[in-house]
Amino acid sequence: MLSTMKQIAYCIYREDEFHVAQCLNVDVSSFGSTREEAVVNLREAVELYFEGEASPLFSEISDISIGQEMVNA
Repeated sequence: MLSTMKQIAYCIYREDEFHVAQCLNVDVSSFGSTREEAVVNLREAVELYFEGEASPLFSEISDISIGQEMVNA
C-alpha cells in the first residue's frame, strides 16, 4: 500500500506530570514526560492509526487558535 505524507495539527497541554499532545485532524492523542516526547509519541500513534484504517477520516485544519474559558460546572 502506498502511503502519502500528511501534515498534522496538534495542541499540547499539561495533565498532572505529563504533556498531552492531541491531534486536531484525527481523534488521536498521546503523552510524554516532555513536550518533545509527547509530539514524537503522537506522530507514531497517528501513523499507527492510518496503518490500521482502510479509509480513515482526515480533517484539514488551518487558522488554529487555542483558548481557555471558565464555565459553570
